[in-house]
Amino acid sequence: MNKKTVSLLLALLTLILSSFFVPQTKQVSEKKAKIKSPKEIHISTDSAKVIRVIDGDTIELDNKQKLRYIGIDTPELHHPKKEVQCFAQEAYEKNKELVEGKMVKLEKDVSETDRYGRLLRYVYLAPEIQETTASGLLINDFLVRQGYAHSVSYPPDIKHQEQFVRAQQEARDNNLGLWNQCE
Repeated sequence: MNKKTVSLLLALLTLILSSFFVPQTKQVSEKKAKIKSPKEIHISTDSAKVIRVIDGDTIELDNKQKLRYIGIDTPELHHPKKEVQCFAQEAYEKNKELVEGKMVKLEKDVSETDRYGRLLRYVYLAPEIQETTASGLLINDFLVRQGYAHSVSYPPDIKHQEQFVRAQQEARDNNLGLWNQCE
């Protein structure tokens, strides 16, 4: 055998033998791959139970994490430097009626939390939480559409911004909620 053939056979043999010693990677589902602490459970999953409503646009989940609705702002109820604003109590009561004690589906946009450490999410209310699709009543939209909240946008979290702007215009055109009581 000539040198070229021997070199080729050695290279081929080395390649074959080395494949037996390379660690094999295995696809593992995300659920099996990570062990989560109780506080992380609702951050990485997409549903939670609401244990308390703080105000018209902020809730507390069963893992004690506070959550701020993305894309909306309700009148201030508990601001340390402001008096209770017009329609704040009504927004709080409606939010409480809608979600307190209920399971909700959480949809993340870009940001995980705001500057106060609250989760930022779109919140859906549905009789049965489905894992694959965001179904049910979008609470953020409902509160704007019924006049309990204003549409606000803080980029990069703008996935539903156009929808909320249309909802606000509808509420304003129909003099609903704060558009009737506070102007």
